[in-house]
Amino acid sequence: MLFVACKSRAFLKGVPLKTHANLKPGRASIHLMMRRLRLLSLMVCAASTLSAQAAELTGLWSSESILGAPLRGELRVVRKGANWTATLAGASTTFTAAGNDIRFAFGTRGQFRGTIRGRGITGFWIQPEGVTASAPNASGASQAFASPLVLKRDASGVWRGVVQPLEERFTLYLRIFPNTDGTLLAAFRNPEQGSHGGAMQFKVTRDGDLVLFSAGETRLSAKLVSDRLQMFWPDMNRVIELTRRAPSEAAGFFPRPPSEAKYVYQQPASIGDGWTTARARDVGMDEGMLTALIQRLIDSDPSIRRAALMHSILVAHKGKLVLEEYFFGFDRNQPHDIRSAGKTFASVMLGAAMRDGVRLAPETPIYSLLASKGPFANPDQRKAQITLANLMTHASGLACDDNNDASPGNEGTMQMQKQQPDWWKYTLDLPMAHDPGSRYAYCSANINLVGAALTTSTNTWLPELFERTVARPLQFGPHYWNLMPAGEGYLGGGAYLLPRDFLKVGQAYLDGGMWHGHRIVDASWIATSTAPHMHISPATTGIDPKDFGNFYGEGDDAYAWHLSELKSGGRTYRSYAATGNGGQLLVVVPDADLAVVFTAGNYGQGGIWSKFRDQIVPNDIIAAIKH
Repeated sequence: MLFVACKSRAFLKGVPLKTHANLKPGRASIHLMMRRLRLLSLMVCAASTLSAQAAELTGLWSSESILGAPLRGELRVVRKGANWTATLAGASTTFTAAGNDIRFAFGTRGQFRGTIRGRGITGFWIQPEGVTASAPNASGASQAFASPLVLKRDASGVWRGVVQPLEERFTLYLRIFPNTDGTLLAAFRNPEQGSHGGAMQFKVTRDGDLVLFSAGETRLSAKLVSDRLQMFWPDMNRVIELTRRAPSEAAGFFPRPPSEAKYVYQQPASIGDGWTTARARDVGMDEGMLTALIQRLIDSDPSIRRAALMHSILVAHKGKLVLEEYFFGFDRNQPHDIRSAGKTFASVMLGAAMRDGVRLAPETPIYSLLASKGPFANPDQRKAQITLANLMTHASGLACDDNNDASPGNEGTMQMQKQQPDWWKYTLDLPMAHDPGSRYAYCSANINLVGAALTTSTNTWLPELFERTVARPLQFGPHYWNLMPAGEGYLGGGAYLLPRDFLKVGQAYLDGGMWHGHRIVDASWIATSTAPHMHISPATTGIDPKDFGNFYGEGDDAYAWHLSELKSGGRTYRSYAATGNGGQLLVVVPDADLAVVFTAGNYGQGGIWSKFRDQIVPNDIIAAIKH
């Protein structure tokens, strides 16, 4: 029996590793055999060492943090004569009211603004920006937000309400696993903002306690300290610490827990939020096809390079909610960042304002409406021609392009600069790059200017206008509207909504602008606002046809809705959609009496999340409708 002791190559120097010509044939054969045994022992030692090191690393790791300490809990407001006192989570402040207007702040930790209505105070809690607001890839929850809050007066004369701010979370999962060739691979996943380290998969090597992650030119490193991995995470600009997790302790890494039984279709729950729910078969849909779709999503591997990281899928057909499923630890009670899908509320609120008699229309010029913010930098007579229609179709002509980091109106440039906290004014001061209506360039600042038009014309703070015209009549649950540094509402995207509530917008549009007897917009506005108004092509974008596909797909835009044609069963269905980075989608298909919502974490991966609309909706959902 051969016993192999794993030692250094120096231990083998008693017998040379090459054959000497002066050795006798017998001795040469023995020598060759010994040489091969020693080489084998080296290979076994190396393999066992590699195996031991791999075992130390393979598996699941995670780091979970709740950042900052936002005020939360019961807010109490007490009045004694002309003096008022508010207390929340140990903080206290005194203030005076201006008639029925109630405003107070707990320093920089949060503030309330509202109005006395009957025995209650109806208003908004304003949560300040979070601790990672200036990080390179800050979480959406790091912005300042306004959320509706009603304080009710009790028998003792005290007004009470519960403040529930958005939590600024950062959860990083790391899975290290063997490749088919025996080397190690790694995948970082972050449900909140899609921070994956710059690549969806890394090669893993180890040098002592140093663990190296490489993908092309992207390099990350961690230090193994006992049973922890410590590493600097660039998107957070801080050192984080990952510890081992069992699969059952990593709900946010897997679509569903690996131990969960096979999926069985269930009718969505009726929870008193306005939705009528039904089984899919009762509205003429094939439950087997829907079951196969959900099981496929559950079975998907989140570690692969092009993983579809879908957080939710909801389907309404014939006015009934028939499918509602959540993944990666999300659930129906968790508001989701809808990113740029929130831009579509510019169109919805404009339609609601027009119905209320506000003097606004797609043809309204923006500069004359906002003349009080002048004088404007970069004067140009073409600015007087920019209309709300130009803004809602990304064709203002302003030097604003979110796909061009060098563009002065780029959303990231605008939001990171500190000289001008009024982003409306910042946008109005931009130079002109093209004639209005002549060139398409996706620009968040354009849509945000529609918020300025709505605020100015209705004399209403944007979160309050959204609450009155959309959220309240649609029976929304908890929701959060993001704010600009100047305190005004931001309409360039980023609100947090419950997926069930977001789907209601699509259902209301299918029903001609109605929801449970409340009219949101006129049917005529639905037809106008979802009709094609701007064609997107190499010619209208000015992008070389060879590069065009890296930025856009050829098609048409409506007023803050994206249009597409979906092919299913030999038929073509017209659809319009609100879309947001990562896979936040509301897809409305009128001819199929269908509305679908997706939320997801594929940030910066349009090639993945665009397939939710272009493939899943026609191939799995429309196809499930029995004709």
